[in-house]
Amino acid sequence: MVCRVIFNKKGGVGKTTITCNLAAISASSGQKTIVVDLDPQANASQYLLRDRYNEIKEQGRTIFDFFKASLDGGSIFEFNPFFSHLSSPRPEPESFIHQTRFDNLYVIPSHSGLADLEAQLVSKHKIYKLKEMLEKISGFEAVFIDTPPAMNFFSQSALIAASRCLIPFDCDAFSKDAIFDVGKHIGDIQRDHNNALIVEGIIVNQFMARAAYPKKIVDELKADGLPILATKISSSVKIRESHHESTPMIFLSPGHKLTQEYQALYDEISRKGQF
Repeated sequence: MVCRVIFNKKGGVGKTTITCNLAAISASSGQKTIVVDLDPQANASQYLLRDRYNEIKEQGRTIFDFFKASLDGGSIFEFNPFFSHLSSPRPEPESFIHQTRFDNLYVIPSHSGLADLEAQLVSKHKIYKLKEMLEKISGFEAVFIDTPPAMNFFSQSALIAASRCLIPFDCDAFSKDAIFDVGKHIGDIQRDHNNALIVEGIIVNQFMARAAYPKKIVDELKADGLPILATKISSSVKIRESHHESTPMIFLSPGHKLTQEYQALYDEISRKGQF
């Protein structure tokens, strides 16, 4: 199972949209695929689950509930053999996975309560819990993790759990300045926690091919030696319709230029042997 994290600590660069659309293409190609939503805003969860999201929250089967259970003592998946008469059953990792209305596409949804839980998770050293959870899941071929726009506990957990990393980038000076900090953070994770993590490349998002400035920014990043992926994702109002309809582009409009770009991006990373 290939586990990929989409990460940038800057907001508004398209992490959620890229995560969900690449996962949807993975699913449409026949790969049984999970999206893990670690952003308390839960946009990926709502994008893919639509009205079912609120029901799932009420059932207590989100990534928030997984992390909360990990704070209750012992292993989330096992009984304590010394106090089995006092132990309550721990939910299996599969109980947090929910099928979307699209074939082969599943979600572990987020919850706004994640932000309130973070300090406890840090103090109890739960940084490897996500990795342990995903390692226990079988029957899936691809995982895509959506992260919050911050280098916090949840982003670190994702980078530790993943084997591959994609970095979305939109073409402005602020994003250019931030991208080097992102690289430093990822390097720290590689050295201290996950030396198997590979940065697949930087995804140029909201690209305007006819404008000179975006090309200038991309050329500067290439000159600095950064791994820019060949496929660029255009700016398009069609993605707003995709969000409104809670339907990734491959299912909403398979022939659209934007869909073809997401497909080309998926194919590009596929050629690198990731699937």
